[in-house]
Amino acid sequence: MTSADFQSIGKHVPRREDRRLLTGHGRYIDDIDVPGALHACFVRSPHAHARILSVNVEAALEMPGILAVFTGHDLAQWTTKLRMAPPIDGLQPVEMDTLPVAKVCFQGDPVACIIATDRYLAEDAIEKVVVEYEVLEAVATMWRALDAGSPKVDESLPSNLLSHQRSEHGDVEFRKREAFRVIESTFSQHRQTHLPIETRGCIAVWDEGRQHLTFHVGTQVPHPYRTTLAARMRLTESQVTVISPDVGGGFGQKIALYREELSVAAIARHMKRPVRWREDRMENLLASSQSREDFCRTRAAVDANGRLLGLELEIIEDFGAYSFYPGNYLARVVAMILTGPYKVQDYTFDVKVVLTNKVGNGPMRAPMAITSWVMDGTMDAIARELGLDPAEVRRINMLHPEDLPYTMATGEVLADITPRETFEAALAKIGYQEFRDRQQRARAEGRYLGLGMCTVVESTTYGSRFYKSAGIAGSGHEAAWLRIEPSGAVNVSVGLGATGQGYETSLTQAAAEGLGVPPQQVHLHLGHTDVAPYGMGSRGARGGTAGGGTLYLCAQEACAKVLAIAAKLLELPDSASLRMAGGRVQRAEGGEWSDTRLTIADIARTAYLDPLALPEGMSPGLEFHKTYDPPPMTYSNSTHMCEVEVDVATGAIRFMRYLVAEDCGTVLSPVVVEGQQHGAIAMGLSGALYEHVHYDEGGQNLSGTLADYLVATAHELPHFDILPMHTPSRATPAGIKGMAEGGVMGAIGALTNAVNDALAPCGVVVDRQPLTPMYLRELLRDKQERNHK
Repeated sequence: MTSADFQSIGKHVPRREDRRLLTGHGRYIDDIDVPGALHACFVRSPHAHARILSVNVEAALEMPGILAVFTGHDLAQWTTKLRMAPPIDGLQPVEMDTLPVAKVCFQGDPVACIIATDRYLAEDAIEKVVVEYEVLEAVATMWRALDAGSPKVDESLPSNLLSHQRSEHGDVEFRKREAFRVIESTFSQHRQTHLPIETRGCIAVWDEGRQHLTFHVGTQVPHPYRTTLAARMRLTESQVTVISPDVGGGFGQKIALYREELSVAAIARHMKRPVRWREDRMENLLASSQSREDFCRTRAAVDANGRLLGLELEIIEDFGAYSFYPGNYLARVVAMILTGPYKVQDYTFDVKVVLTNKVGNGPMRAPMAITSWVMDGTMDAIARELGLDPAEVRRINMLHPEDLPYTMATGEVLADITPRETFEAALAKIGYQEFRDRQQRARAEGRYLGLGMCTVVESTTYGSRFYKSAGIAGSGHEAAWLRIEPSGAVNVSVGLGATGQGYETSLTQAAAEGLGVPPQQVHLHLGHTDVAPYGMGSRGARGGTAGGGTLYLCAQEACAKVLAIAAKLLELPDSASLRMAGGRVQRAEGGEWSDTRLTIADIARTAYLDPLALPEGMSPGLEFHKTYDPPPMTYSNSTHMCEVEVDVATGAIRFMRYLVAEDCGTVLSPVVVEGQQHGAIAMGLSGALYEHVHYDEGGQNLSGTLADYLVATAHELPHFDILPMHTPSRATPAGIKGMAEGGVMGAIGALTNAVNDALAPCGVVVDRQPLTPMYLRELLRDKQERNHK
């Protein structure tokens, strides 16, 4: 089926949720009124690493409105520890208390929870809780963590090396020996945080009579969240309902069950009173999850023409102090998919993940973000070292259409992608040779222009088989239900958790397509574990392929039953000549489709209210449930081109142009896809330019406010020119591929490569981010000083 055959998929429909959200009628956690709710506030450690000697709460309890103060010892009675111990070679098992009992491991670690009648009274009481600490030496960098004599962040482990995996494919050592040159490159990505507009928050309502917890929380994964919450409170899942209303952004930060949220739930049960909590912005910057801090080194064995013969990758990732996820999870995916659009079969990777006295890591939009920068940065390094054109180096190494399907060295299979096509289209659109001529003229005038290229192969679906092959616990399946009501109204649901992706638009288009009704007739229900089917939630750009695909398949099953009923009512032998279109039953006669007298409402009334009129043996009603485990991995692809001008006197970077040629398969909603593309690129550029969670040598967070943790605004970002080149996947329902994270990957690589291209005459190489003016000036000054010696 091509896009022209679709009735609803791919049509330009305004986002359905926008009217509610933009007119102030959204319903977020703070909009939920729970009479009599108490307020929680957390006492946090000022130290990065310290033993807890005592916690004195007496003075706090004497303050007005303060009802209780609970410590880690209290929570340990009411909850179980989090144990992260999947059976993976090289991964150390770890456990975590709900609140620290013996020691704190980062600045901002919660050590006590104050319960008050008012949030502001609770915050005032923080000053009255006296915690006596024995301050310990902090492990503030990944390099210190790897030192044999460094203090242990987790004293139950033999060292700070949380996870270590090595994998060899082919014979890289032989390739290095036969190579014309072995070219080494390094890439350092800085620590960042997700910074959703709506910070973390929750409301716990315990029903003592029913022994039931209703938990309101903004989460991307309602059902897995409920499973974890119930288990850690020693409850069954039947005793817990998780409700996720409108959520003001997640980006991966709202997946895990955090210690504060578990504490609030346990305290509400203990006190038999509703309890609510909302972190402020400083808490979010200091104590919520972080991501991205890693160091990569590649050694590329190449021939004289720049052809890649063999590749070594070394990754060291700073995972922070606590493991909410398996330690190999993020970096291992980078290693598995690193080679992306380039041909190489001799490949070795070594992945080390270490613990430090910082906030624990979690996936952030595009947890494999560094991948494309590393690979295309390596291509640029090859061109630089051998004096070759960087576009030609990419051409000689890039997959061609006839190479597909291509099995990567790690066993991952690339199919139905178009990296060569998007690369050539982007080069043509940007005017590559014209740029090179213009660049030379500008250099003669003392101006430094640069063009960065980055071709992305984005992993999107993460089926169960991928997790298994990667040694990562978890399922990749999704679930959907669809119910056509007696009136013909259509209600649908999937197990995703919406955090601003536009699901109410795109997923209703998928369901409408499968059923053959207008999208306006479909109503989506998300985020309520008593209503939605058990799915794996929103993460890894799986919403379209796993969520939309499952709903599309479920709707097709519903359509088959609708047409079977229609055939009986029309006295036809079968439904082969029938279809649904626009909510009406149509019949093909003489090669033309024409409406019959039947609508979806007619069929629904019959199914529910006149079951004796149904085909023999058919059950009444129109309710359907579908589970679907997508392919091990689905890939989409794109090519990013970024033109910049760098002022060598100040280190300032000015965008001249930004272009993306994108192939993300069948587009459910053009409006949603365009918004996702813009948002992902903006996030990547902002992170590469400004965002930096900065810790000093003592483990103190120096970026605890938005005056210190800078984020790009629309004023700092360029116009994004999107060139759609979509081709469907043959392995997924409706040909959907996904695309929500590739923009981050491409932006990081294209921008950094552009700066290096601009500064090539200066003889410096940018190999770490953020690309601040201070960093660029430091590189240039150091180069000048070396030249003068």
